[in-house]
Amino acid sequence: MRLKQLNLENFRNYPQLNLEFNHGLTILTGENAQGKTNLLEAIFLLSLAKSHRSNHDNEMIRWHENSARVTGLVETEHFEFPLELILTNKGKKAKYNHLEQAKLSHFIGKLNVILFAPEDMQLIKGSPAFRRKFLDSELGQSHPVYLNELLEYNRILKQRNTYLKQYSHSNQFDNVYFSILTQQLIDRAVSIVRYRSNFVTSLNQLAQPIHQALSNERDQLGMMYLASSSHLDYQVDEAELKSQFQALFECSFIREKDQATTLYGPHRDDLGLYINDKKAVDFASQGQQRTTVLSLKLAEIELMKELKGEYPILLLDDVLSELDDARQHLLMSYIEKKVQTFLTTATIQGLKLHQLSDADIFYVENANVYKGESLNG
Repeated sequence: MRLKQLNLENFRNYPQLNLEFNHGLTILTGENAQGKTNLLEAIFLLSLAKSHRSNHDNEMIRWHENSARVTGLVETEHFEFPLELILTNKGKKAKYNHLEQAKLSHFIGKLNVILFAPEDMQLIKGSPAFRRKFLDSELGQSHPVYLNELLEYNRILKQRNTYLKQYSHSNQFDNVYFSILTQQLIDRAVSIVRYRSNFVTSLNQLAQPIHQALSNERDQLGMMYLASSSHLDYQVDEAELKSQFQALFECSFIREKDQATTLYGPHRDDLGLYINDKKAVDFASQGQQRTTVLSLKLAEIELMKELKGEYPILLLDDVLSELDDARQHLLMSYIEKKVQTFLTTATIQGLKLHQLSDADIFYVENANVYKGESLNG
């Protein structure tokens, strides 16, 4: 899978921009706050119909403008097609192959990307919410049905929490209505955790040998999808898991009313990462943390290839500054001639990449982008 063209109108600090890309490495370089990451954000937007930096779409619309447009031309092994996303203060409009999509879930995943940014180091030390977002982003691209299940779960969860807040200590509390909400929540919860659990199992199988190679056989990586309660076993069949959720919610009914919130479910699950059978969050060194995240990202690339039949596009947002020379070399060697890659960096000085001789280099300055000469190795 390749992105051949990217066109922006009133997106972030770009009033108008048209770029064409090669099939290999593209380097976007320039000082900070000039618009390099905005270009990666636009590519990410064409994949997941949302930003990786903000939850507010209007922040992507150029100041004093009413709308923004991002379009791209995507090439796959068998055909090419345009993607278009229009942002307004009233919502989003998505088009695939010139046809407007009734649901964003029909648009998401037509372009597959893997993003590797400095904040991904939070996969180790960050909150469970960060790791859940990681799982949701990857599953959303590869399994459109998952997105629908997640949206429905979040809608029902919000409805259930609102009811708990409003009526938990009131005589108007309707146990029958609350039971219906709970059953609807359980149905979606079971679907979500099975998707996530299977995804983590597959990712773990791919990441383990990669991590062993990156660590020179010193460290063993493990990962596990962790339930929000020890009373839940995600390895059982669907009917048994529903029964476990039902029993858990019945036991926690009083506590949920007292705390006025839903205490268990996928919204409180986590991804456990382990180095040599020890929790990475507690015992991993800085180097081990970087190797772990790098292993996850390389495994994501391979898993996306298995699931979708083609390699995704890789977005590296100033991430080489987080890696030493050895890990930089391993990363770039692993993806060479397989994955179209976009890399942002403040300067190309000091980059020790043999791919520089074949890379396209774009200089970004105050929303102006111009192509420079390719470097000799």
